[in-house]
Amino acid sequence: MGLPAIEIPETALRPVSGRGLQRRLFDYLGWGLCTLAFLLLGSAMTWILVVVFLRGINALNFSVITHVTEGTGGGLLNAIEGTLVLALGGIMLAAPPGLAAGIYLAEFDRGRLAPTIRFLADVLVGVPSIVIGYFGYVTMVVALGWKFSVAAGSVALAIISLPYICRTTEMALRQVPRALREAAYALGASDGRVTLGICVPAALPGILTGVLLALAISVGETAPLLYTAGWSSYLWTGHFTNEPVGYLTYVIWAFITEPFESAHALAYAAAFFVTLFVLVISILTRMVLDENAGWRRLRPWEKRKP
Repeated sequence: MGLPAIEIPETALRPVSGRGLQRRLFDYLGWGLCTLAFLLLGSAMTWILVVVFLRGINALNFSVITHVTEGTGGGLLNAIEGTLVLALGGIMLAAPPGLAAGIYLAEFDRGRLAPTIRFLADVLVGVPSIVIGYFGYVTMVVALGWKFSVAAGSVALAIISLPYICRTTEMALRQVPRALREAAYALGASDGRVTLGICVPAALPGILTGVLLALAISVGETAPLLYTAGWSSYLWTGHFTNEPVGYLTYVIWAFITEPFESAHALAYAAAFFVTLFVLVISILTRMVLDENAGWRRLRPWEKRKP
């Protein structure tokens, strides 16, 4: 018994027209430009990581993470502690209003308030961080009398982080299917129940991604902290005001220009720690986005794969 004959459409045997050939050329050109851009970006990123990690690892020793900074030498214990305190403080201040604003924009987008909030968030993203630092210096360091402190630095970082959390929360909630909301309303659920019980759990990976992105940005900031947190070679004693604090980006900014080998070693080590922190946060972000990491249990309406 022979195989059935395969009929080839007549259109497949026709030669490619001029318009089709032009479309293919533009397709190849576009993919070629995308590949070239990816290679350039990947090469630059790889080169930066290699330089930072190699020089940072060579500058690392046990005393770097166990001793405080002494002049242009010593260790980075005070800077590591200050970076964690400032970044976590900024996120703790920015997350509640950012999440609330994002939920409002996504779920209660009515009237003139929502476009105004969205516009202000977009404008705040484009404000230079040094301007926010100067604003913090005038209002908190001088006017309120906080001086250089953890409170002033955390508020400045919170202002920078706020629009990222707000907009990513809104975009994550808008990805939740409308059918889920309609089904919940049909069962008699209230607005709060629908938002907090269904929409927020479904959009949780995207929301956490925005929070982690804001945290990574906070770790790498320098300019706003120069005007608000100052610098200290001592460990933080727990006072939120009237006490400056150290942080890693200051070491990179200030010590790399010093004419001492010990200062350069500390700058490379600080760059290594900052890059490591951002890399760890980026990996956590990818883990949060991975549906196989356990987040699918928060969406029981989706069918499980066998």
